[in-house]
Amino acid sequence: MKKILLIGSGAREHAIAEAVKRSVLVCFGNSRNPGITALTAAYATGDLGDLSALRDFASANRPDFAIIGPENPIALGAADMLQALGIPTVAPLRAAAQLESSKSFSRELLEKHGIAGNPRFRVFTETDGIREYLEELGDEFVIKADGLRGGKGVKVSGDHLADIAEGVQYAEECLSVDGKVVIEEKLIGHEFSLMSFSDGRTIVDMPAVQDHKRAYDGDLGPNTGGMGSYSCPNHLLPFLREEDVQKAHEINAAVAEAVLKETGVPFRGILYGGFMATRSGIRLIEYNVRFGDPESMNVLPILKTDFVAVCEAILSGTLADLRVEFEAKATVCKYVVPEGYPDHPLRDEKIEIADVPKGVRVFYASVNERDGALFLAGSRAVAFTGIADTLSEAEKLAEAGARSVRGRVFHRSDIGTK
Repeated sequence: MKKILLIGSGAREHAIAEAVKRSVLVCFGNSRNPGITALTAAYATGDLGDLSALRDFASANRPDFAIIGPENPIALGAADMLQALGIPTVAPLRAAAQLESSKSFSRELLEKHGIAGNPRFRVFTETDGIREYLEELGDEFVIKADGLRGGKGVKVSGDHLADIAEGVQYAEECLSVDGKVVIEEKLIGHEFSLMSFSDGRTIVDMPAVQDHKRAYDGDLGPNTGGMGSYSCPNHLLPFLREEDVQKAHEINAAVAEAVLKETGVPFRGILYGGFMATRSGIRLIEYNVRFGDPESMNVLPILKTDFVAVCEAILSGTLADLRVEFEAKATVCKYVVPEGYPDHPLRDEKIEIADVPKGVRVFYASVNERDGALFLAGSRAVAFTGIADTLSEAEKLAEAGARSVRGRVFHRSDIGTK
C-alpha cells in the first residue's frame, strides 16, 4: 500500500482521491473538501502557492509520491521542490510546465520544432505593431495573456472584444503584466480535450472529452472554469473521427519530445491539449499540464487500470509496459454552481443534496462543511457525473444528480444533450 500526497482540494482532486482511495492518502489543499476529508489520513490547509508550508507538510508525512491537481503550484515549481526532498511527483517540473504557464512558450515550441497545429500567431514584447497585426487578421483574432489567469486570460473577437480598438487595449493590459502578449487568428470549429498520461517518452491517451465553458444553456453567458463535460462510449465525440484523435495524439507526442529537447527535463504527468477540429484539420488551442476540471471527472471514474499503477509507470518511465484501459461507457458531468456565478456568486448559503440516483458520482468542489451541513464557498460547488452505456442515459443520470441539490444554485441542463 502506497502513501500518496495529493495537492489541491477541488472536485478534480476529489476525483483523484477516489481513484487512489485504496492507498494511504494525505492532502494539502486551500480548503477542506468534505469528500477528500473522508478519504485522507492527514489533511492540512494553506495557500497552494506557499511552497514552504507544502514542504513542511510533505517532510512530516513522507509520501511515496505526490500528485498535484491545480496549475498554480505546478507553475511555481512544487514538483521541483518535492523532487529535492526525494518525493517523485505526477506533475511536470517547472521548466516543462511552461507549456501552460507561458502561452508564448507553447506557440514558439511548436513553431521551432516544426510541429503541426499552430494557427497564425505573433508574440509581442512591445506595443509597436500590435494594431497593424490585428488589422491584418481582420475581425477574426484572439488575444492571450502570456501567464496564468485561471482560465480568464483569453479574449476572442466577437465574443469578448468588440473591435480592434478593444483588442489593442487588452493586448496592452497583458503586456503591462507579463511583458509579453500572444495574438493569433481565431479558429472556427469544435473544441475538444485530449489528455494524455506521459512519462517523458511514452504518451497514453485518455478518452476525448468536450467541456462547456459558458455559464448558461445554449453556450450563452460569461466564460467559467467549466460548467460540465461529456465523453462517449467509443472514446471519440460526435464530431470526431479516429484520424482526428490520432492527429491530436501525434501533436501531444511531438510536444513531449520537444519539451525534453528544449528544457532537458522529461515531461512526467498529465499532458492536456485543448484542440479545435476545423475545416482545415486539427489545431492546438492551448496546453495544460494537469488534469482538466471537469474533464477528470469523466475519465477517472471509467479508468479500468489501477490509477496508482499508472502513476508509478509515469514516474519510473515504464508507461510503455503498462496496458491502460478505460471502460466503454458514456459519461456526462454537470456542475451545480451558486446563483450569480461566475461574476457575483452567492457565498455562505446553505445547500442540501437529496437522494442521488444510483450510477451518479458526486464530487465536491467549492463548499464548506459546518456541523454536517454544506455551504456555498463562491465558486463551482458540486459536480455530478452520470455513467452509462449511452450518452443519453448518462445525461439523464447527471441531470437527476444536479437536480437533487436544493438551494440558491443553478446548472446547465443542456450538457450531453443533442
